[in-house]
Amino acid sequence: MTDELSPIRETETVETADTVAALEQELKVDGILVGIVMGSESDLPMMEKAAAELNRRGIPNEIQVMSAHRNPDTVAEYSKTAQSRGIKVLIAGAGLAAALPGAVAAHTELPVIGVPLTSKTSVGGGLDALLAIAQMPPGVPVACVGVDNPRNAAVLAARILAA
Repeated sequence: MTDELSPIRETETVETADTVAALEQELKVDGILVGIVMGSESDLPMMEKAAAELNRRGIPNEIQVMSAHRNPDTVAEYSKTAQSRGIKVLIAGAGLAAALPGAVAAHTELPVIGVPLTSKTSVGGGLDALLAIAQMPPGVPVACVGVDNPRNAAVLAARILAA
């Protein structure tokens, strides 16, 4: 009886794997390769510079606003599902405590590029955000570009995609 069930189980496993692969392919139809996230609507004018650079290079991208502090479940869900949606690199801009890039990196295996942003209450011209992004704990890597430099994040994302 075991011999009769083994082929059925193998077939079921193949069908399940094929079904998952088909569903993943359906999710990738939009072709977005880079996800750009930021913690606040006020960060949008700055982070749109990353999208502009990616668009100039013909790299499909999307922009989302989500706060690591105000919307942690949204950040986790977005990060966890990014890869299955076809995204290859994530860019996360944040100011002050700059928790967003690390929160994103904690929920994905994708490369995450952090963009430290200044605000009217920044310390040391964005030094607070720069240090928060650069000082990630072991096992949660986040690449870090210069303060208020989302264009470099887009260039780095393009280089990662080309590698």
